[in-house]
Amino acid sequence: MCPLSVSDAAQKVETFVKALLLSSYNHLELTEMDRPTPGSGELLIEVAACGICGSDVHGFDGSTGRRIPPIVMGHEAAGLVTAVGAGVTDYKQGDRITFDSTVYCGQCEFCQRGEVNLCNNRQVIGVSCGEYRRHGAFAEYLVIPERIAYPLPDNFSFPDAAMLEAVSVALHGVAVADLKGGETALVIGAGMIGLLLLQAARAAGCSKVYISDLDETRLKLAASLGADETFLASGEALSAKILELTGGTGVDVVLEAVGATETIATGIDSVRKGGTVTLVGNITPQVTIPLQKVVSRQIRLQGSCASAGEYPEAIELIASGKIKVAPLITAVASLEEGPSWFERLHSREPNLMKIVLDPRSSR
Repeated sequence: MCPLSVSDAAQKVETFVKALLLSSYNHLELTEMDRPTPGSGELLIEVAACGICGSDVHGFDGSTGRRIPPIVMGHEAAGLVTAVGAGVTDYKQGDRITFDSTVYCGQCEFCQRGEVNLCNNRQVIGVSCGEYRRHGAFAEYLVIPERIAYPLPDNFSFPDAAMLEAVSVALHGVAVADLKGGETALVIGAGMIGLLLLQAARAAGCSKVYISDLDETRLKLAASLGADETFLASGEALSAKILELTGGTGVDVVLEAVGATETIATGIDSVRKGGTVTLVGNITPQVTIPLQKVVSRQIRLQGSCASAGEYPEAIELIASGKIKVAPLITAVASLEEGPSWFERLHSREPNLMKIVLDPRSSR
């Protein structure tokens, strides 16, 4: 075989890009893939930061069924516009952007109502689930539709921007809870989304925000981020503490950030009559609920799916310091380091929160 000439090598650099591929469950490998090309209405993005989401970790082992190999995962991302396709009018080469994880059609009745998270033709970046396969942002370059992009302020760091997707999810969870201001709230689960729900509820005007978890380190972080009280408890012990704290009434709203039978039941036991339990956590496909308690106490169970246009608000709240994301970023690493970080996250190593991968550091 003849060695590559200089021109051949240059062509190789231009044609192929590095990507972190889930080639089989529990196995990630750094590989080369064809460099994507933007089509009409699309942007080519040089990825500068992409966070490892909990859903990616669950997809890594196949437990969700929504990361069927082979797939390049990653949907919490930001970067630079490198090229634009025909018809693009709002962005140009060099623009700093982030983008929604949801690729919505913009045409169906839900999109027309602004409920883009419920789009009839919805796809999610970095997901393969049988119906579709859409490679994600654990790669040097990615193509996205212009309609899902949002401009970033010049002073907004790319690692902070990689947190915007999670912040928008938390803001949407609070939005669908339909708060009026002055409510008492309990967040169940002090993981990434729970800690952001805590801050989002505070930003929405809740008078008191409590949070619970079984990890003391996470609760210390929650206290530093503004929780009025933290509870190292679950189940009946937690609901008893909440009822004691509220004079037997319960909180106005529960923001459930786990997604399991026990935690949802605890939320129902901790909310007041006529209150709302917003379900944001989504780790188990099916749960059982205490139906008679829900019906006889007229409790509203409200699902929350992804986000629907909360990105500008998320950018504003982070920029103003009302939502703090820097304390939630454990490390920024290269694509090469990605597999080891996935292993550490999957094994539930203590004191890890958000890991952000920067594909540019892999060059």
